[in-house]
Amino acid sequence: MAIEIIYKDDAIVVLNKPSGLLSVPGRGGDKQDCLSSRVQAIFPDALVVHRLDMATSGLLVFARSLAHQRTLGNAFAAREVHKRYVAIVSGLLTTPPDDWHTIDLPIIVDWPNRPLRIIDRTLGKPSTTRYRSLLANPQDNTTRVELEPVTGRSHQLRVHLQALGHPILGDTLYAPGRVALQAPRLLLHATHLRFNHPSHGTPIEFDCPAGF
Repeated sequence: MAIEIIYKDDAIVVLNKPSGLLSVPGRGGDKQDCLSSRVQAIFPDALVVHRLDMATSGLLVFARSLAHQRTLGNAFAAREVHKRYVAIVSGLLTTPPDDWHTIDLPIIVDWPNRPLRIIDRTLGKPSTTRYRSLLANPQDNTTRVELEPVTGRSHQLRVHLQALGHPILGDTLYAPGRVALQAPRLLLHATHLRFNHPSHGTPIEFDCPAGF
């Protein structure tokens, strides 16, 4: 799996992470190959700022100093980074095309079944996702959707779409077996990032179309 460098300067590196590659090393010798180690082989000063699930593809930004990492990390924590994703989900969304809607469902770790997450209206952490329908395909009974995570919980988009009754194709964690088998990978891609540059504060944005 080759990594695609979208942008680089003295402060940041932006890449297109392929599906199936970890963002950071996991536990065990078989989980050391990851995007961060590959990036650091090219840019030894690159530091992790945020992550994508292994199965998710798309835009990731690395900082090239501790100061820039801290600035970007604070921006993510303060929800000052604008992110958009594209996914293909099972079923036909009945919402009017291009109308944005909101999912507000609290998420918590499903402790007996970690790393899975579940909706828990009592103990879950507040979790918000905006979504809109882009293109419904009655022939395949699928819909291409655009997603904006307002909060950044682990597996948030996957859990919210499952709760909505429209799991993502290829999702082996949350989709029913027939939906998981409808695609060779998870059809979820981080397609857009916008944030203030950590060196000079100028707004900067990146787009990376999905390969599905």
